[in-house]
Amino acid sequence: MKIDLLVAEIGSTTTVITAYQLKEKNVKIIAQTESYTTIDKGDVTLGIEKALKNMEEKVKDKISWEKFLATSSAAGGLSMTVHGLVYDMTVRAAKEAALGAGAILKYITSGKLRESHLKHILKIKPKLILLSGGVDYGEEETVLYNAELLSNLPLDIPIIYAGNTAVKEEIEEIFKEKNKNIIITENVYPKIDHLNVEPARKIIQEVFSKHIIHAPGMEKIYDVVDEEVIPTPGAVMNTTELLNELYGDVLTVDIGGATTDIDSVTDGSPEIQKILVSPQPRSKRTVDGDMGIYVNAHNVVEMIGKEQIKKDFENYEEILKNISPYPQNDEQEKFATYLAKFCFLTSLKRHAGRIDYIFTPTGRKKVAQGKDLTAVKIIFGTGGILSRSKYKKEIFESLKQLKNSEDLLLPPKDVTFAYDKNYIFANVGVIANLDKEIAIKILQDDIEWL
Repeated sequence: MKIDLLVAEIGSTTTVITAYQLKEKNVKIIAQTESYTTIDKGDVTLGIEKALKNMEEKVKDKISWEKFLATSSAAGGLSMTVHGLVYDMTVRAAKEAALGAGAILKYITSGKLRESHLKHILKIKPKLILLSGGVDYGEEETVLYNAELLSNLPLDIPIIYAGNTAVKEEIEEIFKEKNKNIIITENVYPKIDHLNVEPARKIIQEVFSKHIIHAPGMEKIYDVVDEEVIPTPGAVMNTTELLNELYGDVLTVDIGGATTDIDSVTDGSPEIQKILVSPQPRSKRTVDGDMGIYVNAHNVVEMIGKEQIKKDFENYEEILKNISPYPQNDEQEKFATYLAKFCFLTSLKRHAGRIDYIFTPTGRKKVAQGKDLTAVKIIFGTGGILSRSKYKKEIFESLKQLKNSEDLLLPPKDVTFAYDKNYIFANVGVIANLDKEIAIKILQDDIEWL
């Protein structure tokens, strides 16, 4: 059987491969199989080969293909540090660019770097450093000072400069004199109240693609795939932006084994825009690395509280001992659902902005800070449990029982829910780089409304 397109999503636990037919009037999924990811065996292609063998058994035929694409969140991702001038301005803008690209932020600093900061960077051993600071033609001293210090670090890694454009030639010279790999891009915060994260985001994804071939177990990945591997979280953000084009203000939640990720694409409501104290990116991603329903299940249990859990699951300790990405019985699935509800609501609250009150010379004033989700029309679910569990609706609808006593800028209670029924949101994000129209067709066929 000749397959038009294969797409692999290489996760830390499992590798899922989906086969597509791309005939002009008949774009469809042919088959989907998976296997355990084989990073631990030093060769990710072993897991891919196993998943391909499973596919041949499923379609009862030998397979070949025209093109093979992949996304990955395995091999530890792309760890990076971010260093800027003022936290609420350039540092926050750089952070948005990093998270939107699927990077793993290990350390953030603002202002002039100190010796303790440099020691911490060396301890982390990031794969990438993002240096920002100053609006265009504004403050120059801090970013030049930081560049000098970073250029002297004994790290052979790329450094992205996304700061004050007035000193970009000097910044480039500082790093090149020390034989460092410096990449210059547009300022993430070119002027007051204006974010410009997309250029830096694109560069970070490109660095990820080059880095992935050197990650343990990933060296042979380009023996299999035909195009650059992109980070799975970045691919899901691409898909969320497509959903925004199709349906307006949207949010995607991905509850995984180790993390819970939320991507929102919305400008918010006009009422909140009027009182927003600082700009927010239209496309925003947050990653809660402490919340997942498999790798981090024990952590979620601690956050909920054991006494609270005992009220619903007296034998929760026994369930935890046997916890798996693939629940073996209904009790395990119900427990995973219980944890997923907490992850969903907690991550949503962390992602959302809030109403605050400040005191001014004319009295108390109402203001908004952070991401406004009040205009979100649809929440989409992806990831194992939100794509496949029979209890997915229960997870979504827990939002309706949430009592918003914290003035959070959450989606309205009458928001519509939908899910990624074929578990291919990451696939769609990478296919969009190949052919946007085909990606949209696949996406529309994949969405199941609740």
